[in-house]
Amino acid sequence: MLSRLARAIAVLATAAFVSSCAGKLPYPTHGDSDPHPGVARAHRMPVQGIDVSKYQGDIDWDRVRRAGTRFAYIKATEGGDHVDSRFYDNWEGAARAGIPRGAYHFMYWCRTATEQAIWFSQAVPYDPTALPPVLDLEWNGHSVTCPSKVPREQALEMIRIMLAAMEAHTGRQPIIYTDIGFHREVLEGEFPHYQFWLRSVAAEPHERFNGRKWALWQFTATGRVPGVKGDVDRNAFIGSPKQWERWLRDVTTDHRVFKH
Repeated sequence: MLSRLARAIAVLATAAFVSSCAGKLPYPTHGDSDPHPGVARAHRMPVQGIDVSKYQGDIDWDRVRRAGTRFAYIKATEGGDHVDSRFYDNWEGAARAGIPRGAYHFMYWCRTATEQAIWFSQAVPYDPTALPPVLDLEWNGHSVTCPSKVPREQALEMIRIMLAAMEAHTGRQPIIYTDIGFHREVLEGEFPHYQFWLRSVAAEPHERFNGRKWALWQFTATGRVPGVKGDVDRNAFIGSPKQWERWLRDVTTDHRVFKH
């Protein structure tokens, strides 16, 4: 009798301990293979997502969702003739798993914006449930075929053409993704009415982007997420879960229904 009582007490004590720790477990269940202390706050933000391309290989999107991932951005196109080899698998897989997802285009400075806009529109299917498209703006310094920069005014004109075309195709105002260097050289003070997704992996965005308002923060390239093999970019939304739901409703409204 005493031994049974002792065992029962032990079980209850263990359950109480587990319950007390549950609130301290990280959510979502994501990690980082090389965390930087300068972005520690991002790991604690409640709405987390990832961005992926062919380099993540075959993704188990159901596991990604169960880990608490709230959104995903998927590389679709680059330049005027390249579609990411995993785009359609990822596009469909994320949708089946119930993860809000959007497509991004990597700007290539050695093709015209018109060519790239046509290519994006041909490659990315219109989907009324999708997140806004993203225009990825960086210098292609490591590119073998297009390593040089273009003049600032030329870059800005290309960006304007691309943003307008992406909105016309998807019905959603695009989000601008950029890094510190490109923002400083080209985007500083420009496009105040667009939402930004900022890459800052060693400090908070306000410390690197001169007060630029942002919606999404890419805070690491060495994230670990169940369902993805190896490292993956992790991102955080600026607000609370309730603000996220409101943001989702706002940004997924098809602007074209109001145009005559």
